[in-house]
Amino acid sequence: MAAEGDFLMRYRAVSNKLKKRFLRKPNVAEASEQFGQLAKELKQQDCLQYAAFCDLAMARCEQTLFNAPGEALALTDAARLFLLSEKENRALQAPGFDEHLQAALNCYSFAIKVYIEMNQPVMAASLSLELGNALKEMNRPGEAIVHYQRAAELQTQQPIESLLSMGEMATCKILTRDYDGALAVLTEMQLMCQERGLQLPGTSTPVGAFLDIVAKCEISRVLLLMLLEPPPQKLLPEHAQTLERYAWESFDPHSQGNYTTMACQEKDTESLKSLQPELW
Repeated sequence: MAAEGDFLMRYRAVSNKLKKRFLRKPNVAEASEQFGQLAKELKQQDCLQYAAFCDLAMARCEQTLFNAPGEALALTDAARLFLLSEKENRALQAPGFDEHLQAALNCYSFAIKVYIEMNQPVMAASLSLELGNALKEMNRPGEAIVHYQRAAELQTQQPIESLLSMGEMATCKILTRDYDGALAVLTEMQLMCQERGLQLPGTSTPVGAFLDIVAKCEISRVLLLMLLEPPPQKLLPEHAQTLERYAWESFDPHSQGNYTTMACQEKDTESLKSLQPELW
């Protein structure tokens, strides 16, 4: 409580410096520096939420000074501190209303907006990805999806990074049992690899990391299609083509994928059990 009282006194002292005095402008730069110093001291004392409030105050000062990079940095620091505070509360199983998590989400959102306004989509995407990973780690995959999607959209100039973000989005959809949604994302990823990926000269076959992503997408798509079992009249052409490669007519004795698909079609659960370690 003593630490809390000391923090409030010093916070108010700096805030008071920002109030307009008669014929005198407040020294915003000095206040920003003092809020930053107070934040550092509070972090060292493990008072994370109070340090986050100081970083927020610092961000407001930087905004007043039209210093967008400083504002974005302070907002990011505040977001991470609020997130750490939320994780600590959860580890201690302390009762709460996710107020620190909500504060972190708001700070991340404002920081991303500032980076977009600064025409720095890579930085904005990295924060979206960071937030998505944090929510997924906290067992909130449904909430993480929108942030992975935003990251993918911001990474249009970096195809591999965009595909990896989309892969995380597909994983979260599977975790939330949105299998149709996951199938749609994986199909989009495979098409994107074929359209934008590096290819062998004179062919449409992707190479390198793009080929690895195509292979992973195809495995997941086949498994999802076997799980969903869409009727023929509702089967999209691209999904039908995928399944045809693993049908009886396309049998390849060296392909575990063929055996798995046929075992599913025949409802042969014993064969599936024996194939599982081979697939892993």
